[in-house]
Amino acid sequence: MATASTVDNVGPGPVTTLRGDEKKVIFASSLGTVFEWYDFYLYGSLAAIIARQFFSGLDPTSAYIFALLAFAAGFLVRPFGAIVFGRLGDMIGRKYTFLVTILIMGASTFIVGLLPSYATIGIAAPVILIALRMLQGLALGGEYGGAATYVAEHAPHGKRGAYTSWIQTTATLGLFLSLLVILGVRNWLGEKDFGDWGWRIPFLLSIVLLGVSVYIRLSMNESPAFQKMKAEGKTSKAPLTESFGKWPNLKIVILALLGLTAGQAVVWYTGQFYALFFLTTIAKVDITTANLLIAASLLIGTPFFIVFGVLSDKIGRKPIIMAGCLLAALTYFTVFPLLLKYANPALVQAQEANKVTVTADQKECSFQGSPIARDIDFRTSCDIAKRALTQAYIPYENKAGPAGQPATITLGDKVLTAPTATLNDKRDAFAPESAKSIGEFRKGLTDTAKAEGLTAAADTTKMNTTMVLVILVYLVILVTMVYGPIAAMLVELFPTRIRYTSMSLPYHIGNGWFGGLLPTTAFAMVAATGDIFYGLWYPVVVAAATFVIGMIFIRETKDVDIYAND
Repeated sequence: MATASTVDNVGPGPVTTLRGDEKKVIFASSLGTVFEWYDFYLYGSLAAIIARQFFSGLDPTSAYIFALLAFAAGFLVRPFGAIVFGRLGDMIGRKYTFLVTILIMGASTFIVGLLPSYATIGIAAPVILIALRMLQGLALGGEYGGAATYVAEHAPHGKRGAYTSWIQTTATLGLFLSLLVILGVRNWLGEKDFGDWGWRIPFLLSIVLLGVSVYIRLSMNESPAFQKMKAEGKTSKAPLTESFGKWPNLKIVILALLGLTAGQAVVWYTGQFYALFFLTTIAKVDITTANLLIAASLLIGTPFFIVFGVLSDKIGRKPIIMAGCLLAALTYFTVFPLLLKYANPALVQAQEANKVTVTADQKECSFQGSPIARDIDFRTSCDIAKRALTQAYIPYENKAGPAGQPATITLGDKVLTAPTATLNDKRDAFAPESAKSIGEFRKGLTDTAKAEGLTAAADTTKMNTTMVLVILVYLVILVTMVYGPIAAMLVELFPTRIRYTSMSLPYHIGNGWFGGLLPTTAFAMVAATGDIFYGLWYPVVVAAATFVIGMIFIRETKDVDIYAND
C-alpha cells in the first residue's frame, strides 16, 4: 500500500525526543529555506520594474503581463524540479539534494542582478531572464519537499505538525525579508535611482545569503529515517516508477493535489501576492505604503503558522486546512471590496457616483486579457476603448451597441467616442493619423476620469489604516490555516522510500501551477471583463472545489507512522 500505516498517537516511535543538535539542524534547514524564498520573491515584488527593464519593447500593459508570465514561468517548471530532485532525494539522500538546490537558486538570482536590460542587449535580455527564472523554479521544486521531509523525519512522534510548521513560516518570512530589503534600498536611493539601477542591489545581496545557506547546509546531518532505510538496504531504485507508475500511490498523489494543495495554493497567493497587487493597482496605494502594510500583516500573522501546526497535532490536519479553504471561498468577495473601501474611500465614492459603461458592437470586442497582445493588436473602437480603461484600472460595464457603430464610453454624464485605428506600412505601429486620434481620445478619457476622481491615488491621511491592516491580517491567517499543517500532512501520506518524490509533485503542481498562475490569471480576468473583482472567481472556485474533494476523499493522517515503508 502506498500510504504509511496508522499507529497510536501516543505509542512509541523511532524518535521520541529531539536532542539539541537535531533542533539545531531543523533550525538550519528552515533558515536556509527562508533565504531561498527571499531569492524567489524578489522577482514578484519587483515585477513592475522588471517589466520596464526587460520588456520595454511592449506597451505598458503587455509588458506587465509578460513580466508576470516570466514570474509564472518559475512556477510552471517547479513540478519538473520536484521530479528531478525528489528522485535524487529518495535515492542519494536529503542533505546533498539541499546543497544542489540552494546553489542553483542563489546563483540564478545573483545573475539577475547583473543582467543587462532590454535597452542594452535587446531580445536576449528577456530570454535570459526567463531562463534564469526557470532555473530558480527547478531549484525551488526540489527545495520544499526536501525541507518538509527532512524536518518531519527528525520530529518526535505526535509533534510533526508543530515542527514542520516552522518550515511553513519560511515562505512568508522570505517574502517579509525581501520586502524589508526592497523598502530599505528604495528609501536609501530614492525612487528614481532605485527604478533605474538600485533594484539590482537586492538581487546582488543574495550572494551573501547564498554563502550563509551553503555553510549551514554543509553542517547538516542526513535524516535518521533515510539513514535507517539506507542501512537496511531499502532505498528505492526507481522512485518515479513507484510514485507515479503504480495506481495506489498515484491515486493519492492526485487526491493530494486536488483535495489539498490546489486550494492551499490559491489561498496562499491571494493572501500575499494578489493582496499586494490589488492594493497597488486597483486601490492605487503607493508602493511603499502597500509594502509596509503587507509586511506588518505578515509580521502579525506569521506566528499563526505555528499555532495551527501545533493545533493540527491535537485535532488533525484536515479540519484546519478545509476550514481555511471554506472561509476563503465564502469571504473573498466581501473582504476585497472592503479592502478597497478602507484603503481609498475617495476612489470608491467616485466609482459609485460615476458608473462607466462601454457601449459597443460586441463582434468588435477582443479578449483584453491576452498575455501576448500589444496595443497595436487592438484596433477596433471597442478594443481601443476597453484598452484605455484597463490600463487605467477603471472598472466598467459592458453594453451591446448597434452593429457597425463606433464604441462609446459613458462616464457620468459625459460620452466619449473611441476611434478606429489602422497600422503603418510596416505594420509595426499605428499609422500617424490613428496614433494622433488615439492619443487625443486617451487624453480626453484621462482628463475626464481624473476630474471625476476615478484615478485618485489613495490618500494616507484618509485611509483607514487600522481596518486595512485588520483585513490583510485576516487574509494572512487564512494562509496560515491552509499552509501551516500541509507539510506534515503531505509527509504522512507517503512511505519513506518514495516520500520526497511523491509529496513534492502534488505540492509543486498545486503551488506552481494553481498558485503561481494566479496573479497573471486574475489580472487577465479583470482586464477582460472590466470588473475589478472578477479575478477573485479564480481562487474562490479552486478553494471551494478543494474543500469538496478534500472533505470527501482525503483521510486524516496525524496518527500515521512515517517510518513505515509498506
